[in-house]
Amino acid sequence: MKYGTIIQIDDCLVSEEILTEYFSCDYGKCRGCCCIIGDSGAPLEECEAGAIEKNYGIFSPLMTDGGRKAVEEKGFFEIDVDGDMVTPLVAEGEECAYCHFDREGNCFCSMEKLWFEGKGDFRKPISCWLYPIRVSVLRNGMRALNLHRWDICADAFAKGKKEGIRVYEFLREPISRYFGSDFYDALDAAAKQMSR
Repeated sequence: MKYGTIIQIDDCLVSEEILTEYFSCDYGKCRGCCCIIGDSGAPLEECEAGAIEKNYGIFSPLMTDGGRKAVEEKGFFEIDVDGDMVTPLVAEGEECAYCHFDREGNCFCSMEKLWFEGKGDFRKPISCWLYPIRVSVLRNGMRALNLHRWDICADAFAKGKKEGIRVYEFLREPISRYFGSDFYDALDAAAKQMSR
């Protein structure tokens, strides 16, 4: 088995795939299916549950009846089988409770839709915004950033390769927002060093 290079930046161990692999969401093909397929909701940080609760009255009218019912029954988050805090799913389905569908059946995040309209102060869970990067906290307190490969995103990996967009480049905004612009610059420098 081949193991890739791990780059350490501050308290983060970053898989080289984040710097070498290509990715660019191809929404025209997937139509937001990452929000409606899966065995668990989107991972949440503790502070995010509070932000969702604070903004819920603003974006809840965009949610489906099933989504609002899921929040009424389960709350703003639930604990999944791994013990992680996640967004609730609608009953007997895989759809995130916070989904919004347009007339063509395209799926969007109701939080993000209103954030773009300037009506909320919470965009969406960072785990969604950073995808396909998955962040995990190690026992020693360090964070590991790994590339997650999901078959429903095959078109996004193909589009990224066609357009020459690396994973970290596609995710510049959320990486810079969550880890800081210096962290992004260090990623970029490491990627350039690796490509020499």
